[in-house]
Amino acid sequence: MRLPDEPDIPAQINIVPMIDVIFAILAFFIMSTLFLTKSESLPVNLPKASTALQNTTSLKLTLTVDKTGKMFLNKQPIQLEDLGTELTKQSKTNQELVVVLNADESIKHGQVVGIMDKLRTIPNVKFGIATKKE
Repeated sequence: MRLPDEPDIPAQINIVPMIDVIFAILAFFIMSTLFLTKSESLPVNLPKASTALQNTTSLKLTLTVDKTGKMFLNKQPIQLEDLGTELTKQSKTNQELVVVLNADESIKHGQVVGIMDKLRTIPNVKFGIATKKE
């Protein structure tokens, strides 16, 4: 029971729970954006090289060879015989196409050399080999 001569207590808004909710939402968005990275290749065990470069933005296509020897062009299965026609289709006129070869370190050297030889015969195509930095 309040006496008539007591002053009214001003209304207050407690913002601490609101700040907690805002920080929880912020943490959720930060964590979810970490999983939105664009991956153009399949996971393989790359060989290590001390002169390996970091990823650049000029890369156009990724050719992946997994440990069983299967080839994938931007995650789509492809045969070595079809590689030339597919890359010719994807390249524009007078535009240089860059293909990055992601080959598992356990596949045979001869298969990698065969792929590199095929890439050299295709006009307007340059290629590089992906490695991990030591």
